Amino acid sequence: MAHEVGYARVSKREQNPEAQEAELLAAGCERVFVDHGESSRVTDRPQWLACLDYLRPGDTLKVRRLDRLAGSERILIETLQDLDARQVNIVSLTEPMIDTTTPMGRALYGIVAVFAQLRVDTIRDNTQRGLDYARSQGRVGGRPSVMTPERIATAERMRAEKQSWESIGRVLGVGATSVRRALNSR
Repeated sequence: MAHEVGYARVSKREQNPEAQEAELLAAGCERVFVDHGESSRVTDRPQWLACLDYLRPGDTLKVRRLDRLAGSERILIETLQDLDARQVNIVSLTEPMIDTTTPMGRALYGIVAVFAQLRVDTIRDNTQRGLDYARSQGRVGGRPSVMTPERIATAERMRAEKQSWESIGRVLGVGATSVRRALNSR
């Protein structure tokens, strides 16, 4: 038997989620999960995880607005894809085009999902193109190594004296892995 389940969230402790909860109950939700004071940019919110655990294939998840589910486009896309894979319908009370219980809602959701994936792919492609160009110009991304030429010279002397990676790292004030990586790359 399919259930109608609600999810409400407010990001600040001083905010009151009761209005969202009342709307969801009025919309027919049998149970409403409420995260109070939880950021939408985190996916492991306690009541959200409980809600996901509660939902079964064929159930309908209702939210006041999609921004209650996620605070970024990327997280929202992943969340919607996850719910779709779980065969959970999605209904937004204030965004009538998002209602996967209807043929038109499923079609619009599909179109939105295609454009969202296109945006993700375009961002990924542009990022890769930028990284490739930077490498062709001799630039390398990432954090600079903690192993300065002086530290490398000291580490080489200490290693020649058969000292362990860990003891060299302690003397230099860096991790043993950094020491090993620097000396192995020479």
